[in-house]
Amino acid sequence: MARKKAKGAAAKDVNPHGAEGKIKQLLEFFEESKVEIKKVVWPSRKETIATCAAVVVVSLVIALYLGIVDLALSKAVEAILS
Repeated sequence: MARKKAKGAAAKDVNPHGAEGKIKQLLEFFEESKVEIKKVVWPSRKETIATCAAVVVVSLVIALYLGIVDLALSKAVEAILS
């Protein structure tokens, strides 16, 4: 036969992950995040600018390529349909 729990113990076991547990988990998450952020090696300003410039240049090249392909395909479809 199952043993009966005391009223106090039963009240604690009903919802072990209540609001207090969630708040503790959230605080623990932020503390661990802070520790991990301190481990990050951030790029220098020069590296950031160089990477940004590379992204802009590659984006412009791809946009130009896709624009030319779109124009060529539009002209081809127009020639076929007319």
